[in-house]
Amino acid sequence: MTTSAPKITLIGAGSTVFTRNLLGDILSYPELAQAHIALHDIDPHRLELSRLVAHRLADALGAKPTISASTDRRAALDGAQFVINTIQVGGYKPATVIDFDIPKKYGLEQTIGDTLGIGGIMRSLRTIPVMLDMLRDMEELCAPGAIHLNYVNPMAMITWALNRASTRIPTVGLCHSVQGTAEELARDLKLPVEEIDFHCAGINHMSFYLRFEHRGQDLYPRLRDIQRNGQAPAWNRVRYEMLHQLGYFPTESSEHFAEYTPWFIKQGRADLLQKFNIPLDEYPGRCQIYEKAWPYIERELREPGSQDSAALLQELHDAKISVMPPTLEHASTLIDGLRSVTRSVEYGSGIIHSMVTGQPRVINGNVINHGLIDNLPDGCAVEVPCLVDRNGVQPTRVGKLPVQLATLMRTNVNVQELVVEAVLQQKREHVYHAAMLDPHTSAVLDLEQTRAMVDELLTAHADWLPEFLRG
Repeated sequence: MTTSAPKITLIGAGSTVFTRNLLGDILSYPELAQAHIALHDIDPHRLELSRLVAHRLADALGAKPTISASTDRRAALDGAQFVINTIQVGGYKPATVIDFDIPKKYGLEQTIGDTLGIGGIMRSLRTIPVMLDMLRDMEELCAPGAIHLNYVNPMAMITWALNRASTRIPTVGLCHSVQGTAEELARDLKLPVEEIDFHCAGINHMSFYLRFEHRGQDLYPRLRDIQRNGQAPAWNRVRYEMLHQLGYFPTESSEHFAEYTPWFIKQGRADLLQKFNIPLDEYPGRCQIYEKAWPYIERELREPGSQDSAALLQELHDAKISVMPPTLEHASTLIDGLRSVTRSVEYGSGIIHSMVTGQPRVINGNVINHGLIDNLPDGCAVEVPCLVDRNGVQPTRVGKLPVQLATLMRTNVNVQELVVEAVLQQKREHVYHAAMLDPHTSAVLDLEQTRAMVDELLTAHADWLPEFLRG
């Protein structure tokens, strides 16, 4: 791909803060400053706000892009070389609320519910069919050599399903957990993150640092000392425990990781929740924070400098929303952060820049396992280091993972495979199978409870599901 002014389409551009961050990254590259930015969302109000923000960013960066905004998805995709996807089917209300409230009736508690577990399964069933429709539009309308950069969860299931369904438009799943966790660990170790070198692989939200070094020195002994001496940050106790038990540090946050396994969230075990500082209903709490914050965010985006972040902090304090401290810390700096244009840790802009200019870089991307990780199933979605240049995103071979890591990942891959097969083969029964084999669900519910819960969830989500899952 050699064009100097590519068309970059953002699907779900009404996720205005994330869109702002992505566009700030993209337009800060001189080679992309004249790109055609095509924004699409089904919400005209949020779309218009994102359009205004895009123009303001361009002015702040001295960029001269062409900016278009349309509720017509096909128009936005027509001729696109890069498609960035950030949609959420069903939204926080009603879909996510349903994903948490119905399982809770059966005694099944969750923290995030967007990757695995019953929440991740239901989110996949809502999302994959919609994205398959988008993919058909991309195949018809996008430019030759186009690529789909997906930020939507459940990352692994979506990446797996879409690459099974299309050979013309590759989907690469992008997440910030690998590079974000490296920054967290650098802070724990009091080292500059730019001096950290690592090799990381696995599946999305369950990758592990196979190597973590500072100027050639292995940092794992120091990380083990932090765990052994009880110095792990309170919100990171699950991951440090996994380092202790498995010998390697995982990439996804502790509140995420706790619900991918059968060990941390059990009925009647408040002692475990306290010991590992596990926040039940963390994701709904985050959504409530952003509901409170959105009026402040929108006014700040429309009129920079108009908002008092202290007023937002006071409102969040008065609301007494229970979330992990880092979430409140992020909310407390959100307004101030909107007043400057700084590069984020997201990989999307770097991929586009490398494919346009040929400048090589390495990212950790979610791709299909064809000879990349030997002891994970062929054809599943894996997260591995990838070289990016004009030839696109080229995954690198990892080989064999430590056996304890691979076997743990396979408990998650089993669920992912059943969900993908349920959607692509239109087999409702595989939804029950996925829930039965889910590590967290099966540690709490028996088979009769699992089937009853799935039936109730499918009924509640009927408006968002394909025909074969209704009724």
